[in-house]
Amino acid sequence: MARIDEFFRYLIASKGSDLHLSEGQMPKIRVHGAVSAIPDQARLLGDDFKNLLGEICDRKAFEHYLEIGDLDFAYEMDADSRFRCNYLKQQNGLAAVFRLIPTEIASLESLGVPEVVKQFGHMRSGLVLVTGPTGSGKSTTLASLLDYININFNRHIITVEEPIEFVHRNKRSIITQREVPIQTPSFADGLRAALREDSDIVLVGEMRDLETISLALTAAETGLLVFGTLHTNNARKTVDRIIDVFPSDQQSQVRTMLSASLRGVVAQLLCKRVDKPGRTAVHEIMFATPAVCAIIREGATQKLYDVITGGKSEGMQFMDESIWSKLREGMISPEEAYMKSIDKTRFKRYLPDNLSHLGDASGESPMTH
Repeated sequence: MARIDEFFRYLIASKGSDLHLSEGQMPKIRVHGAVSAIPDQARLLGDDFKNLLGEICDRKAFEHYLEIGDLDFAYEMDADSRFRCNYLKQQNGLAAVFRLIPTEIASLESLGVPEVVKQFGHMRSGLVLVTGPTGSGKSTTLASLLDYININFNRHIITVEEPIEFVHRNKRSIITQREVPIQTPSFADGLRAALREDSDIVLVGEMRDLETISLALTAAETGLLVFGTLHTNNARKTVDRIIDVFPSDQQSQVRTMLSASLRGVVAQLLCKRVDKPGRTAVHEIMFATPAVCAIIREGATQKLYDVITGGKSEGMQFMDESIWSKLREGMISPEEAYMKSIDKTRFKRYLPDNLSHLGDASGESPMTH
């Protein structure tokens, strides 16, 4: 048993999500979004801390980390406990952050993901983007969607991840999971190889550079169903981000490609609950209807708001509508609703008087329609 397992067991017993270890500091955990120190623990120091980190890591990879300063990998403590590990260097020495990954893949229903999201699993080709800030549950939602496909369809699914988080077992589908940089050097290399590997579906863990985004668009155009993630908060920003990655002289062509291959966007945020401990997900959902595709081709993404709010009958949902419904149900506070919303003016009136300064200090201007 590795010495670090003691911290992992405390994290699990506390129903926490992340363990933070940093040289010169006491170990800390994150529970329901808040970080606190583990009681009765000494500061992490010197060689003892270095050896603690080295125990659960491949020797060559650890040597590379000590030289370079960054490392991502996954660690399985036991059959029920798996962690995404990120080693880094900081001002006072070494540090590491561990995210607990559930070994059981939750269903879309239990995550509170709207039923219409299953429609993306029925598609045969195109690009589907699941977006949101770091820690908003994108990987969890995508894992659930892949599991839904795995249960219901005969497909060959290839995932390219850094690192592999949720481990999928073959059900009706065949799932091939590849880790960057262990089994494939980069996301782009893994995606390029998937085109030659008789795949039906490819999951790209992160679409963070021009080459990967360009390959994802090409793969979607050539008949693969491509799932990808971006760190954007809503559908409009997602479309803009993809196009802005390309040089200006290519953007018109990319808008045409994206309008032809995009199938939809699911943007996700986590809001702190007030009715009980924990967080709840809110979603913006956009399907690539003819109106959406025309807007993308024109480059007039500011019009997407009206199409999404007017597309309820097709299963579309604007982020603020999802936030509003959670506020109305008493699941989240007016402050949380205000901070996470896009159109701040809609939620400002519900803020307690002593918090109304939030509206002036947020630096975000109300959206104009």
